[in-house]
Amino acid sequence: MTTRSLVCVVDDNESVRESLPDLLRHIGFAVHAFSSAEAFLASEAVSETDCLLLDVALPGLSGPDLQVELTRRGLHIPIVFITAQDDQSLRPRLLARGAAACLFKPFSDIALIEAVDSALGGKHDNHRE
Repeated sequence: MTTRSLVCVVDDNESVRESLPDLLRHIGFAVHAFSSAEAFLASEAVSETDCLLLDVALPGLSGPDLQVELTRRGLHIPIVFITAQDDQSLRPRLLARGAAACLFKPFSDIALIEAVDSALGGKHDNHRE
């Protein structure tokens, strides 16, 4: 039996937590959304997540801080960072720390889908065995 890949969205912006899951579900992913890094860490989804869409600037634990915490816990989840920060030096720093991609808001649906697909290793059927 195959299961749809689980993509988790962590963003403090409610409109992002509503729109991104809708798009991702439409193309075949299972999706959970969280308003904070702490809420994600406290969830059962953390151990089941195949890809993480993670805002850089979150209240409390930031996106990069969550990345460090996941690594500390031995969880190597592919991360696509999303940010509204207009700092072009951010992308190379996040990629150097192991992020799969970094998208600057606003980004296109196609850019998001390509980043998630790449983070998942190019799986086009959105399934895992």
